[in-house]
Amino acid sequence: MASPRIRLLIGDSVALGPGKAALLEAINRTGSISAAARDMGMSYRKAWGLIESINCDFKKAIVVKTAGGRGGGGAMLSANGKTILRRYLQMEIKAAASISEDLKWFSGKLV
Repeated sequence: MASPRIRLLIGDSVALGPGKAALLEAINRTGSISAAARDMGMSYRKAWGLIESINCDFKKAIVVKTAGGRGGGGAMLSANGKTILRRYLQMEIKAAASISEDLKWFSGKLV
């Protein structure tokens, strides 16, 4: 069945949407931008650009990096980032629940 996908816009730019949320989930799971990008079949450069965009769109950092070195660097969601992601995912769940009958109707009309 179809499900709504929320996009939080700042002007014409998507501050947070399904792709960025999936990247944040992957970073939270892997502790690494490069590992998250690999899991998603995305280049590190594209993932890094999305993270910079997300961090610039919010007042407080969403993703924080740790410096590389002998053990290598990493990345993690800040406490604010975890809250932002959790609230975004909850909005998608609420949106789906509120229009479930409409989604069923439209699903019956689609190929």
